[in-house]
Amino acid sequence: MTEHFIGIDVGTGSARAGVFDRAGRCLAVARRDIALHLDGADIAEQDSADIWRCVCASVREALASAGVLAASVAGIGFDATCSLVVVGQDGASLPVGPHGQAERDIVVWMDHRAVPQAERINAGDHAVLAYVGGRISPEMETPKLLWLKEHLPETYGRAWQFFDLPDWLTWRATGSLARSTCTVTCKWTYLAHENRWDADYFRSIGLGDLADEGFARIGTEIVPAGTPLAAGLTVRAAGELGLRPGTPVGAALIDAHAGGVGSVGTRSPHGTMLSRLAYVFGTSACTMASTRDPLFVPGVWGPYFNAMVPGLWLNEGGQSSAGAAIERVLSLHPAASEATALATADGQGLADWLAARAARAVDDPSKADTLAGSLVVVPDFLGNRAPHADPGARGIVAGLGMERDVDSLVALYVAAVLGIGYGLRQILTVSRDAGAVIDAIVLSGGAGRDGLVRQLLADCSGLPVLVPEGADPVLLGAAMLGAAAAGQHGDLSAAMTAMAAPCGATFQPAGGDVAARHALRFSIFEDLQRAARRASLLAAPAS
Repeated sequence: MTEHFIGIDVGTGSARAGVFDRAGRCLAVARRDIALHLDGADIAEQDSADIWRCVCASVREALASAGVLAASVAGIGFDATCSLVVVGQDGASLPVGPHGQAERDIVVWMDHRAVPQAERINAGDHAVLAYVGGRISPEMETPKLLWLKEHLPETYGRAWQFFDLPDWLTWRATGSLARSTCTVTCKWTYLAHENRWDADYFRSIGLGDLADEGFARIGTEIVPAGTPLAAGLTVRAAGELGLRPGTPVGAALIDAHAGGVGSVGTRSPHGTMLSRLAYVFGTSACTMASTRDPLFVPGVWGPYFNAMVPGLWLNEGGQSSAGAAIERVLSLHPAASEATALATADGQGLADWLAARAARAVDDPSKADTLAGSLVVVPDFLGNRAPHADPGARGIVAGLGMERDVDSLVALYVAAVLGIGYGLRQILTVSRDAGAVIDAIVLSGGAGRDGLVRQLLADCSGLPVLVPEGADPVLLGAAMLGAAAAGQHGDLSAAMTAMAAPCGATFQPAGGDVAARHALRFSIFEDLQRAARRASLLAAPAS
């Protein structure tokens, strides 16, 4: 009997595969690290062949660890970062940088080479921008396509297809050129509520050739996430993955959106799918709120129709650097090397080790904010995704003294976590001001795995933080796509209900003196953020 599903998640640093049963219980997870090529502060590229090798190895290992046979797998689903994959005829890799290395065929989501192109686009009066929070981000695909056309015209001209990475994965698995509503709506300006591309937009920004071609290189078949693609796994892909040819494959999701699908239905009395904010806290952070009617929130991406929960509108905020911002702050401290060695000796990563040390220093996790003292961190090291939609924004650390010991590194770590929490608080504020009803936060992602971090996020935001029990909700969300494609639970909405995890823990926000301290810190945070954004003007080229 085919009764298992595989969820495959491709993040910034690794590919993972999880094997799940019909109830959503995770039986095994395997992962492989993938290469990331960083050329300076703004260039980030990857290799699609490397990613596919890691996907295949992860699936084979997860199956073996779970003791599940290929014949028992009913369906598989993919999610991935919203990175741009550029391929020539029949899928041959093409170089996306001046280095000429064809294997580096992916412009990673975090790549900011297209800031000038995004600024030019934002200077125009384009109706589609209303559906990306009013301003397009250089992390989205049309600015990156424009950069390629202007800087690498040979690659652009030879390109057979431009894929979002989730759609490249499903094409590699099935041969289907269908794109997911999630990817093209959230990152390519597709108007899902009208089932169309805006040809005028493409022509006005300098990509009219894509419109003239009938959008054949970016997607003519757009389908909801979880839709079964083609005839399932090809013979070639099945052999590489260790699965059966024809195994159903669902249309994919962006990784954060898979986390939303796998978490917003968590079984808890706090809120509903329409009043919960999914918060995926990893290298970057994404917030996702679903509504029945469209909400236009300045600086927050969307509203996107049918991009995550079927039939609902989505507003997506987030922070371009979150876990990465914390790592960046810690690396600047003179005790970082010493603490890293101590953490390694204890078998922990630096962030986990510092969180544990901070927790031991207080008798109540909600008092951990006092460890930060006068330190305040604005973590906009890769710009501000939301609510300011400012890729030129930069980070700031205030309150530094001459301390060099490990305890001062702990203080800096706590201040960095608080900075992430205050960025979340800003997104909540603008969303509620626009009419969103948000009663609870459902947390997922590796950077939010520690109990201290979860409590601090609850205190910073003023909302309960729910943590689903069991496996990573991102992998679970991907597995739900496989279940939907297989029709085992009906559609994706039914799979979300049938496979939803119970709530494993709830972190309630503290009131009283703790809430007052956070109100003061937050006001200082916003003052510093405004100063940092003004300072970024100094980097502007002279006119």
